[in-house]
Parts: sequence; structure tokens; C-alpha cells
Amino acid sequence: MREVMITGVGSTPYGKLEGRSIESLAASAANAALLRAGVERDEIGAVYLGNFAGGALAGQEVLAGMVADDLGLTGGIPCTKVEGACASGGIAFRHAVLAVATGQCDAALVIGTEKMTSATGAQVTQALNFAMDNRAEGPSGLTFPGLFGLAWRLHAERYGTTRDDVSAVIIKNKANGLKNPLAQMGATLTADVIRQSAMIADPLQLYDCCPVSDGAAAIVVVAADRARNAADLPIRVRAAVQTSGPARIAGHDDLCSYLTTRRAAERAYAAAGIKPSDLDLAEIHDCFSMAEVIHSEDLGLVPRGKGAKWAREGRTNVGGDIAINASGGLLSKGHPVGATGVGQIYEVVKQLRGEHGNQVKGARLGLSQNVGGAGVACTVTILERSDA
Repeated sequence: MREVMITGVGSTPYGKLEGRSIESLAASAANAALLRAGVERDEIGAVYLGNFAGGALAGQEVLAGMVADDLGLTGGIPCTKVEGACASGGIAFRHAVLAVATGQCDAALVIGTEKMTSATGAQVTQALNFAMDNRAEGPSGLTFPGLFGLAWRLHAERYGTTRDDVSAVIIKNKANGLKNPLAQMGATLTADVIRQSAMIADPLQLYDCCPVSDGAAAIVVVAADRARNAADLPIRVRAAVQTSGPARIAGHDDLCSYLTTRRAAERAYAAAGIKPSDLDLAEIHDCFSMAEVIHSEDLGLVPRGKGAKWAREGRTNVGGDIAINASGGLLSKGHPVGATGVGQIYEVVKQLRGEHGNQVKGARLGLSQNVGGAGVACTVTILERSDA
């Protein structure tokens, strides 16, 4: 397997991007990534595009080929749309890494895109619920807020996790978002403001939930020997792992832990030859505040049962033991589903290059984790500053 490097990255802002189509968002991010990647467009040997709900919410499928054509990638290269619910972007990135690592091509383009805000709330809820096993969950009426509300109750019963503990995750991520120009909902919040917000799925409240969003992100990956012409510091891919798990909520043996994340983390750390304590930062899938709590524990970044308490103690802040979601995470940036996994990797690359608006000092190793559905898919990516 060949060593793979990231040479180009691009992203749109996230938010309600009126007048922008799902294809134009994808092309904008991809053009930015290609501009500084150090390869010509005719050298791109494959395109992988992560998208979940383009058909349901934007009325457009076959996006990979369409966007490639818009970009002028006309050499008949394989263009593949990748769907894995909320993990679509992370899976697309892994496919591109594998294509380059195995010699199928010397350079590949990854895009993640989603257009959600032009749909109604009911349409978005229905589309997101397609990520559950509706043979089982459909008749129950359970939604993702309901799932994480149940997980929170169990976590609180088992570990004594309080409302103020979980609020610390929100306060941290919203404050981080104020330093990220791509984030739509950075804010200065207090525990009292959070406690007074609308109840969504008891005990989950309004600020515990990430906002619906439009957006796109893109990455160019190349074989290491093709990285020398890049305009910016190339970033080494140390691991790009994908695992699967139960699609049914009832298939999980513990709502406070995702087997798919634990497996992906173990395999990624082994592939990279590192321990969790070696990491400087992590961008993890905080679709809900409790999701960050659970995933940070499954990734071994914090001790079991301490995910929220460490946030309250400041240990997951920039400058703490491990910087978690220095970008603001999904809670601040929003969750344009197909773009999220690619956007997380974009944020890690910016940190490792020392270019981030909320910079982790001396960052050398970073991780991103992207989860789909109720844990049916997970990707864990580990990146390293290439002069390390």
C-alpha cells in the first residue's frame, strides 16, 4: 500500500445558503480544493461524492457524475456517489484513500455535499429517519433525538451525569464556533440559558441538537510522491478505517456505547501505530451533545463515564488534555449530512497546518470520527502533520 497525502482542501460556509444548489455548493468546495492541490484536473483519477438526501430534499441524484462534469473532469474517470447516512462523507474519503493507496490512481477528489434548509422540517425529519432500520424502528415512532434522550437517561443513571455536565459540552462547542468563520451558530451561552430552552426529547433540549444546514467540503488526496507541488503543507493519512454495526436500536447491547466506533478506533490506532493519548485534537460527531459524550468515551479520549464531566472541567477545551471539536463541531457548524465527514477532515487539516481560527498549539496528530444512522457505519481517520 502506498502512502497517501492530502494536498488540497476546500469548504463552503455552513448554514442556510439561499440561492445555492446542491451541485453548486459541491463545485465551489471542489474548485477551492483543486486550486492548491498541486495536480492538474486531468490527473484526477477518481471522484467520490458523499451525499445522503439529495434525492429526497434537493430533488437530485447522480450527483457524482454531474459535479465532475461541472468541474471539467471529462476524461471518463469513475465518479461514485457514496451513501452511508451521516457517515457518507467519511466513507467517501476512505474510498478515495484506498484508490490511491492501492495504485488505482495517483490522485482522487473527495466531495461531501448536502442541501437541507429549503425543505420543510417534516421533510427533513422524514429523510433523516431513513437512516434507521424502519422495519423495526418505523412503527415505534422513535427519532434520533429520542434515541439520544434515552442514552442520556441511561448515562445519567450509570455515571451520575447531570444537566450542567452536558451543558458544558454545548457551551464549549458554541464558544469554539465563534472562532470559526465556517460555523453558522457559534454563541456565548450559559447553563441557565440552555436549561430554559425548549424541550425536544426529555432530557434533550434545543441547544443539545445540531442545526439543519446546507454546505459542502472537498479534499484532494494524492500518492506521496505527487505531493511535492502542493501550494500548502501536505498532510499524511495515517489511518482511514470504516466499520459497521447494528442498524436497529434494539441491536445495540448498550445505548451508552457504539460497537462500531469502538472497533473503528481500535483499528485506526493500530494502523497508525499510536495511542489515544498521542492525539492533539479530535473532531467527533456531535449531532447531539450526548453524542460527543458517548463517542469521546468510545474513542478512548476520555475515561468511561467522564465525557461530560471532562468538558465541565475544561479538559476538552483548546489547551486542555485533548481538544475536542475545536471547530465548534456539528453543534456550531451544523450538519449538512453528506458533507459532515469531509468537513471534519477539512478542520483537522487546517489545524495540522497551523491555519485554524481556533488553533491548537503545536498540533501534530488529529482524528476525525463520523457516524451514520444509529451506529450502522463509522469512519475514523487519523492525520499527521507531514514534517512531524
